[in-house]
Amino acid sequence: MTTFAPPAGPVTGALPLPVRRRPGFSLEGPFYTSAEIFAEDIDRVFSSQWIFAGTEAEIPRTGDYLTVTFGHQSVIVIRDGDDVRAMHNVCRHRGTRLLDETCGTVGNIVCGYHKWTYRTNGELMFAPAQPPNFDKTCFALRSVHVRSLDGLIFICLAADPPADIDTVAGLVSPYLAPHGLKNAKVAARSEIVEHGNWKLVMENNRECYHCDNHPELICTFFPTYGYEPDEIPPNLLPAYDRFLAAENDLHAKCDAAGLPYEAIEELDGRDVGFRIQRESLDGAGESFSADGSAVCRRSLGGFTDKRLGRLSMHVQPNFWSHVLSDHAVVFSVLPLTVSTTVVRTTWLVDAEAEEGIDYDLDELTTVWNHTNEQDGEIVARAQLGVSSPAYEPGPYAPSEYQVEKFCSWYIDAMNAGEPRPEPAGRSTGESG
Repeated sequence: MTTFAPPAGPVTGALPLPVRRRPGFSLEGPFYTSAEIFAEDIDRVFSSQWIFAGTEAEIPRTGDYLTVTFGHQSVIVIRDGDDVRAMHNVCRHRGTRLLDETCGTVGNIVCGYHKWTYRTNGELMFAPAQPPNFDKTCFALRSVHVRSLDGLIFICLAADPPADIDTVAGLVSPYLAPHGLKNAKVAARSEIVEHGNWKLVMENNRECYHCDNHPELICTFFPTYGYEPDEIPPNLLPAYDRFLAAENDLHAKCDAAGLPYEAIEELDGRDVGFRIQRESLDGAGESFSADGSAVCRRSLGGFTDKRLGRLSMHVQPNFWSHVLSDHAVVFSVLPLTVSTTVVRTTWLVDAEAEEGIDYDLDELTTVWNHTNEQDGEIVARAQLGVSSPAYEPGPYAPSEYQVEKFCSWYIDAMNAGEPRPEPAGRSTGESG
């Protein structure tokens, strides 16, 4: 892990290496506004680390695909029989982007330019008007490493991806597996563009210091999140008492059901920084709604007791999720430009759940649709502020410790990442 020290001088648009920052303080302005630093973010972070791409529930049948685009990179994630494949969204002929939609279904992947045609495993099957000695086997789509963590799909563009994904998979599986996300179905998807740097989007998500901006969320989201017990502000003590009672109830239910709930937190100091924990919800303690009651009749995982709180997980640099007894909501952050970021949200329910019978779509999605919209406004205002010459890094509050850990992880990744890594291989058969 990098030992951080205050920079000798202000960071400019040109990024010196190694990168340093003042611990406990926000990043300097150019980290959010510099096109040069953004290019390094794409190459040293998003093209070198494991990033969240989507869920297996979004691609249940052969030919179903997602596209994951960040900066100058675009990747196809596609179902190929029982396998999930990932490959660069670049035709092997003259480089044309193959698929434009964020999701869809294909029989084969056909380039719209010269009709080069690829199977769902990436093999080139047809290239018109080539000479007799043309060898199609030399021109399969370039593969990308792909891993599924109990239905959550992660990809890595580096030739040698961080190996500790195996350790993380083993640690999180006992938490995720009981909910059966692999066999869930998509109830809704949302994609919005937030007008801020991707790091501001992630930093905003990693603290609840601002949660009074989210009236729908704080109906069930305890506002004491991130505080140490001896640091709870006096105005939050009643909420903290409710939290303690709800936690005791949740732990008893989880012990009876054999569900792990203790926090595992390794957000920095490793390549795959992550956190997972099952935590109580306020009110009825079942789901995200005005009174905390379930919003889907069918449970996600066959649980008979719906008061199981939220299983919250996030992985650096672009993923967070909440898995509840009745549904799951997962998020991915994809940087487009230095000041625009896509936030994708996907709601999953039990495969047998029926809209209009088991759940109402508006009721299912309302909390996070409102929260996403509110966060988009917050991030846009933050981008305006860090772009001002008057901005200088400010100190984090104790409840913002996860923002500090995100910045710590980010600086480590920038110092360790490879600029412009080579693709992982020539065909999807070579992916990890």
